[in-house]
Amino acid sequence: MKIQILGTGCPKCKQLAEAADAAAKELELNYELIKITNINEIMAFGVMMTPALAIDDEVKTVGKLLSREEIKSILKS
Repeated sequence: MKIQILGTGCPKCKQLAEAADAAAKELELNYELIKITNINEIMAFGVMMTPALAIDDEVKTVGKLLSREEIKSILKS
């Protein structure tokens, strides 16, 4: 599984990355956490607001900081 954090490196982007990493570890998933900071790459996903969370190249949320529990719910589905 590929967990992608789309954001330029702002505090919320870092918090989302930390929460996603913790959620995936709690679920004992085999995953790779990728931080995408290049604005052109972010826009290629169709994302205009950060932070955004994508799973295997599919954008799941845009512009909000999710809790660990919310991320776990997304990862399970």
